[in-house]
Amino acid sequence: MQPSAVPELAHTHARPIHWVATATALAGVVALSSVLGPDAATAAAPAPGPQTKSAPAHIAPPDPAAVEFPLECGPVKAVVKKKASGDLDGDGRPETVAVVHCDAPMGTPPDGVYVLTRAAGGVPRVVATLADPKDRTNVDDFAVRDGEVTAVLFGYSSADVPSCCPDVREGVKWHWENGMFVRSAPSGARTV
Repeated sequence: MQPSAVPELAHTHARPIHWVATATALAGVVALSSVLGPDAATAAAPAPGPQTKSAPAHIAPPDPAAVEFPLECGPVKAVVKKKASGDLDGDGRPETVAVVHCDAPMGTPPDGVYVLTRAAGGVPRVVATLADPKDRTNVDDFAVRDGEVTAVLFGYSSADVPSCCPDVREGVKWHWENGMFVRSAPSGARTV
């Protein structure tokens, strides 16, 4: 066996300069790896056979402020009282349901309930009227859940009932069926 020219285990007594050199080298490797890291991941060509359809990218629901509602308000503007969004027709894109009335200076103007969607150019438009203001109803407890629109409508049993005091209360819901909105009364609906 040949004797070593350096004393046994000479490298086990690290000096401070060794630690500084090691730390500098390690910092350099980390910095260089972030600059020279791998390219961005790319998708491979799909394999033949059945494919799964991914969910569409998040699409913003239609904005009621960008729509002209089919209301005759005369000199006052239409006001969006309430709004809610959800996918009502199952196409993966949200619709907006808006409760709208004329901004009358006195009294309680009747509400309309409208469904909005985006046209091909992305511009919101009214596609359905669920409750027409001509029916003289006011909307309360309005919500969009699980593809259904629910509301409580307050109305009048006859033209003799004063506008201040609706005497009919009806719980209703609308859901998309066979290309149109169908109105029904949820369980527990009642008339006052």
